[in-house]
Amino acid sequence: MFGMGWAEMMIVGVVALIVVGPKELPVMFRKLGNFVGKARGMARDFSRAMNDAADSAGLKDTMDSVNSLKDSVDSVKSPTKAWTSYVPGSETEKLAQEKEARKASLQDGVKKRAAELKDQKAAAEAEAAAAQADAPSDPAPKPAKAKAPKAKKTPAKKKPAQTASKGTDE
Repeated sequence: MFGMGWAEMMIVGVVALIVVGPKELPVMFRKLGNFVGKARGMARDFSRAMNDAADSAGLKDTMDSVNSLKDSVDSVKSPTKAWTSYVPGSETEKLAQEKEARKASLQDGVKKRAAELKDQKAAAEAEAAAAQADAPSDPAPKPAKAKAPKAKKTPAKKKPAQTASKGTDE
């Protein structure tokens, strides 16, 4: 009733029994019940009268529209409440760090591969130099044969097309 459970009501009953006495206790509970009943009736009548006045003044429609507007505002507020717990940079920071880590590992791989290729090229040059040192050297290299320049062909002249002329007999 007033936020009291059965245990609290029993304690109040026992205290009332001791204070009021067993003869007057039923009379007091009857009067208390009548008082509570009248208070509830008055509250019900007041609520009914206010609702009737609101209906006659058209406030019910206005209140319905205000309530629907409140619902609309609440529906807009609920997604924004989710943003209040948003920590700037949390997810994007993680993604940026992952991207930087991948970039660094890629750069390291490129540097390693470039060093390997450089080592391979140096080894190949060393082998070529060793092979050239082992090969007998010719005292006089052979002169390269000079090729004669090719003559340009001149395009053939086209013969004029012969037109067949028809003779007209008159």
